Amino acid sequence: MITGMDHLPTTEAAVTVLRALAAEYALEIEVTHDIGADQTSRRSAAGVGVTADPDGSLPHEAYVELGGRPNVSVRLYPDDDALITVDGVECPDVGRDDVPAFLRALYDGHAWVKTRRFPPAHFLMVPLPQDRVHKEFILVGLSPWLGGRAR
Repeated sequence: MITGMDHLPTTEAAVTVLRALAAEYALEIEVTHDIGADQTSRRSAAGVGVTADPDGSLPHEAYVELGGRPNVSVRLYPDDDALITVDGVECPDVGRDDVPAFLRALYDGHAWVKTRRFPPAHFLMVPLPQDRVHKEFILVGLSPWLGGRAR
């Protein structure tokens, strides 16, 4: 069982944990890897043919799509963070070590949508370890999955 408290020192370690999580929840998973400074999204200024960072390391980024509901994708950056998209709601700056706990909260039904009446707004609320909650403003309309979690 993946606790979500595991330290994920590399993008590859995070992908391995996400594969195990997908198997645990019987979800399809598709992974795309981008390796090298000229391939990763945050290193676009690296120049053509420049694959290594100035320190000689090869940055590794992965894009993961998970099947099932909600529609979830995860972009794991080489800088120890991730962008998780849940039914069109982008949740940037999620720590790489928090990604398994974030996904587990979604699939276990612990995440919810907070509704504010005035001014009208919706927020995706995802509980994380150590009594933290990731709160994300929802710009798009509520999908059926998100609407079913509104409070």
